[in-house]
Amino acid sequence: MTASSFSPVYPLVASSTQTPRVLSIAGSDPSGGAGIQADVKSIAAHGGYAMAAITALTAQNTLGVSAVHVPPVEFLRQQLEAISSDITIDAVKIGMLGDAAVIDEVRRWLEAVRPAVVVLDPVMVATSGDRLLQGSAEKALRSLLPLADLITPNLPELAMLLGEAEADDWASALDQGKRLAADCGNTVLVKGGHLAGSECPDALVNTSGLLRQDVVEVAGPRVDTKNSHGTGCSLSSALATVQARTGDWEASLREVKPWLLQALKASDALDVGQGSGPVNHFHHQKVLRPGNFASELWKEAAPELDAIYRLSFIEGLQSGSLPEAAFNYYLAQDAIYLNGYSRVLARAGALAPTEEEQLFWSKASQQCLEVESELHRNWLSTREASTVTGPVTKSYVDHLMAASASGRYGVLLAAVLPCYWLYAEVGQQLHTAYVDAGAPSGHPYADWLKTYADEDFAAATRNAINFTDAAALAASAGERAAMVEAFRDSCRYETAFFDAPRLFA
Repeated sequence: MTASSFSPVYPLVASSTQTPRVLSIAGSDPSGGAGIQADVKSIAAHGGYAMAAITALTAQNTLGVSAVHVPPVEFLRQQLEAISSDITIDAVKIGMLGDAAVIDEVRRWLEAVRPAVVVLDPVMVATSGDRLLQGSAEKALRSLLPLADLITPNLPELAMLLGEAEADDWASALDQGKRLAADCGNTVLVKGGHLAGSECPDALVNTSGLLRQDVVEVAGPRVDTKNSHGTGCSLSSALATVQARTGDWEASLREVKPWLLQALKASDALDVGQGSGPVNHFHHQKVLRPGNFASELWKEAAPELDAIYRLSFIEGLQSGSLPEAAFNYYLAQDAIYLNGYSRVLARAGALAPTEEEQLFWSKASQQCLEVESELHRNWLSTREASTVTGPVTKSYVDHLMAASASGRYGVLLAAVLPCYWLYAEVGQQLHTAYVDAGAPSGHPYADWLKTYADEDFAAATRNAINFTDAAALAASAGERAAMVEAFRDSCRYETAFFDAPRLFA
C-alpha cells in the first residue's frame, strides 16, 4: 500500500457550507442500478442535493434492457422549467436522452439557463450491450457536446462520436480523446474500463490549456467483479457534484475515482440481480458520515494516514513479512498505551455532558482493559517482548493525560479520536487488502487482521466522531482551535507509534 493508492475507506462530505444542488437529466432504471436512480445515489453519496428530470422510461434489470419509452418532449420541458424557475442549479449531469427531439429540448434549456457545471455522459450503449440511443439521434447528440464542460464516454461511445472504430489500446483511446476534445472545445474523460489488463486508468484530456497539461492520467487497478451496472452514470454524476465544490477537474477525479473503486469492490455485498449488478454507492457509510467539524479534522488526518501507509511496519503487517520481534514490540507498547488510554477515556466519561456520552466513554474505558488488553496478553504470553515503556508510547500517553488534565471535554475528545478513527481506517484497509489477496493461508497475523473488520469497533468509531462533532458545536472558537491542535498532535503520535517498532524493537 502506497501513498498514491491511499483513499479514505470512509470518505467525507466536504466542510463547505454550500450543499451542491445537482440536477440529473437522464433515463429511469426501475432496477435501481443505472440512470436517474444511480445518479441520485451518487450525488447523495458525495454530499449533494439531487434533483431529476426524466427523459425516458426503460424496462430493464441486471440482465439487460427489454423496452424503452420516451415520454412527450413537452413534459420534459415542463420538468426542466419547473426546476430551474425555482431552484439554483450548481451542476447538471446529462445521461440517456433517447431521441433527437429530447436532445434538442435539452440543448435549448442549457442555452437559456447556462448552468455553471455541465457533465455529459453520452449514453449510447448500455453495459449489457443494448443500444440506448436511436441511430437518427446521433447527429443531434454531437451538436450538444460543445455545451458540456466535461464529456464522459466509454470507449465504444467515444468511437461512435468520432465515427471511428473502437480503440483497442490506451494510446489509441487517448488519441481519440484528444481529437474529440479539440473538436468540441471542452474536456473529455477517457476511461480505460473496456480495455483488457489488470490496470484501469482514466485520463482527463483538454487541448485548450484548461488543465495543467493536455492529458492528466489517473491510474487505478481493475476490480474483478461482474457488477458494473451503472458505473458510467455513477462516475459522471459524482464528478458533477464534486466539481461544483472544487472547481478543479483533476481534484474532482482524484476524489471520485477511489470512491468508485471501493464501490465496485463492495458491490458483491448488495447481492442484486442475476446479471451485471450495481455498484455499492454507500459503501463508505459502514462506519460514519461526519458533520462539518469532523470534515475539518479529516483534512488534518489525511496526511498522517498517507504517511502511515508508507511505513515498513504497515507494509510488512499487510504482506505478512513483518518480523515477529517488531510485531511483539508493537503489541507490548500498545498494551502499555491502552492502560493509560483507559484512564483518559474514564476522564472523558466524567466530563461528558449527557448520560449517553457518560455511558459510552465509561464502557470504552472498561473495554480497553478487559477486551483489548486480553488480546494483547494472549499473543504475548508465549513470546518475548520488552515491558519497558518506549519513548513514543510515553510521549503519546503524556499528551493524552495533558488533554485530560485540561478539563476541556472537547479538547479531550479531539485528542482521543485518532486512536479510534485512524485505527479504524488503517485496520479496514489492512483487512480489505488481506481479503482481496484471497486471505492467504499461513499469514502470521491473519487472526489479528480479522479483528480489524469488527463492526462493534466501527460503531464505536461512529459514536466517537459524532460526540466530537457535538462538542465542537458547543465550544468557543478558541476551544475549537485547541481541539484541532490536539487532534493533529494525536494523529502525529499515531504515525510515530506505528513506526516505533522499526526504531526501538
